[in-house]
Amino acid sequence: MGSSLLFLFISFFAIVGAEDPYRFFDWNVTYGTIYPLGLPQQGILINGQFPGPDIHSVTNDNIIINVFNSLDEPFLLSWNGIQQRRNSYEDGVYGTTCPIPPGKNFTYILQMKDQIGSFYYFPSLGFHKAAGGFGGIRILSRPRIPVPFPDPAGDYTVLIGDWYQANHTTLRAQLDNGSMLPLPDGILINGRGPNRTASINVEQGKTYRLRISNVGLQSSLNFRIQGHRMKVVEVEGTHTLQTEFSSLDVHVGQSYSVLVTADQPAQDFYIVVSSRFTTPILTTTAILRYANSAGSVQGPPPGGPTIQIDWSLNQARAIRTNLTASGPRPNPQGSYHYGMINTTRTIVLSNSAGIVNGKQRYAVNSVSFIPADTPLKVADFFKIGGVFRVGSISDWPNGGGIYQDTSVMGADYRAFVEIVFQNNEDLIQSWHFDGYSFFVVGMDGGQWTSNSRNQYNLRDAIARCTVQVYPKSWSAIYVALDNVGMWNIRSEFWARQYLGQQFYLRVYTPSTSLRDEYPIPKNALLCGRATGRRTRPL
Repeated sequence: MGSSLLFLFISFFAIVGAEDPYRFFDWNVTYGTIYPLGLPQQGILINGQFPGPDIHSVTNDNIIINVFNSLDEPFLLSWNGIQQRRNSYEDGVYGTTCPIPPGKNFTYILQMKDQIGSFYYFPSLGFHKAAGGFGGIRILSRPRIPVPFPDPAGDYTVLIGDWYQANHTTLRAQLDNGSMLPLPDGILINGRGPNRTASINVEQGKTYRLRISNVGLQSSLNFRIQGHRMKVVEVEGTHTLQTEFSSLDVHVGQSYSVLVTADQPAQDFYIVVSSRFTTPILTTTAILRYANSAGSVQGPPPGGPTIQIDWSLNQARAIRTNLTASGPRPNPQGSYHYGMINTTRTIVLSNSAGIVNGKQRYAVNSVSFIPADTPLKVADFFKIGGVFRVGSISDWPNGGGIYQDTSVMGADYRAFVEIVFQNNEDLIQSWHFDGYSFFVVGMDGGQWTSNSRNQYNLRDAIARCTVQVYPKSWSAIYVALDNVGMWNIRSEFWARQYLGQQFYLRVYTPSTSLRDEYPIPKNALLCGRATGRRTRPL
């Protein structure tokens, strides 16, 4: 390790607290030939793996990941659900972080501050997500913090998602040319399609934890296991009421932990993942394989819900916070009474689709996001004018036509706000909020009005970072803006995100205290109008 890098780590740990453990990773990002749907195609590998390696950590761990970009184009990794407390510079999206140039490296310094649960990482630039480069993240509770279920016999990452046979550069060119993408070609389970079946090994009578993340590009997916029920125990860092389901809808960008008990005769059983709200329905299978299995799977794979919205909505409402369980700290999750706090602001965000300059675009409150020539957070730190304008997106839909801008909304540090996602389109939406966990207080069909608050769950709503919005429907969240920084709010429907359905929320305080926000990392890459500047005075 070079002396400059060692100095960087020592400086960082002086800030975050040397008592917190740290873990080091070296990742080489390369192209490689993969066969997820049975035919060869170019994929993005991390240390030769597709999907990439899991990150195993414990609450408050410091994670040091040196990423070397061996691709032929700039690259960034982002960390879905990791809140980057006081440190949006490490978020790994283009609004916060300069890309890693080809042939260069960058060391991410992350802290799993006050978090537990199941998340994932993914490449955020250039439609790379369609080629791989994703993997699971798990944050275990500290040893003395009680967990509301016994230790499982095994703990498995299950990455599910839709997939295209086409190269990511081909898909990106289609979008750049103003075209919409066709229906994906298939569904993968841990990087394998129906021709290369994945398997999970279990022993009869034992209980296992499956951490299921939908890392795909657009499709809501239903997950089920033949002859077995699943008990949901955690959603994106929140322990849930332990409700059992025979199948589970996992919308794009979302993560769930379920417990499955191997309580059937010792044989093989189908694991089935199928698309929701699509025509045709895409399906793939894997195998739940008992030790000493007496035989292969029997009968057809079990069917699941297809286009039923009410079924999915009712399931979503049934997933609620376990108020008596501990989270990352020993105090119960229910000790934070979000329903008793007055909101200081209401923001209504409406998604839309349209044609701009002859090309397909997507928008939020009529603004279709276009990237600036410099990451917004970097420009903000160096006070570089003309890169973005706070207030370039409104708090409410204005009903006007779509136009393009680098949309940034301002917000005050420590405000407690209500955000309504209004979906007037015929397609389900999935929204992610970087840097935060929020309370999903309500969702229903039709137009949201102030009277919709009468049906809010103000007691045990689930806290998570990605929420679905059903067609012609709304979803409402409460969020405490307690994390200073520049935070991406985006569609997880990746073509829509790429073509403008995103913006940044600048959570601001005039304070320069390290208690509120860390300074730009000393090793930060600088690009655009920040090229040649210094992260620290000489």
